[in-house]
Amino acid sequence: MSHSWKADVEAAIRAGERISDPYIVEQVRQAVLSQRLPPGTRLPEVALGEIFGVSRSVVRRALTRLAADHVIDQRPNQVARVRSPSVEETRETFAARRLVEGEVAALLAAQGVEPGVLTALEAEARAEAEAYGRGDEPARIARSLTIHHRLAALSPNRVLGAMLTDLVMRTSIVIALYKRPTLGSCYLEGDHPRLLAALGAGDAEGAREAVIGHLVSLEGLLDLGRREEETDLRAIFAGVATS
Repeated sequence: MSHSWKADVEAAIRAGERISDPYIVEQVRQAVLSQRLPPGTRLPEVALGEIFGVSRSVVRRALTRLAADHVIDQRPNQVARVRSPSVEETRETFAARRLVEGEVAALLAAQGVEPGVLTALEAEARAEAEAYGRGDEPARIARSLTIHHRLAALSPNRVLGAMLTDLVMRTSIVIALYKRPTLGSCYLEGDHPRLLAALGAGDAEGAREAVIGHLVSLEGLLDLGRREEETDLRAIFAGVATS
């Protein structure tokens, strides 16, 4: 577990952070996205309740939200698990995201992006590069996700924007499952600046091509034969719920 992430969580708790179901949802989501909590990991209600020091009803509410967000699979009379998409679903997810995000980017470029918004996105891209340079992979992932979620929020077509938000999460989960074990980061240098340059220039087809190229390259970094391993929940969330 990242020392910086653990320190941030413990600091929040010392500052009086309330352990509620939204708090648990965010901790699990971030653990999945930063690849600390691999797909396939079992999430027993009792264990989570003990880890976070809350009742099972609070845990159930958190698990229901995580299932709705496609972070976990929750079936009747079975222990919830972090989603573990198949190779076929992985390919379908990337194909769908290329279509949706490519269209969102093209629509945004054609409509025009406000200078202040573009400046903020460019700052996120620089922060991602800096995080990569210092080897802070959780921070790099967070910056990358911020860029894509922001594009979804800006989408001129709200339905496509909602679809993109969902696909960004789904893609992040399959990356966590299938990233090559020897690959320290899925960072693709220059991809985000290239996309933002096309948006700033109002180049709709350039923005579409930048998104598609980015996602094709990202999919190419995956090892679609990789499978999850057993994970110790207590180790993952050590220090999260207690000061």
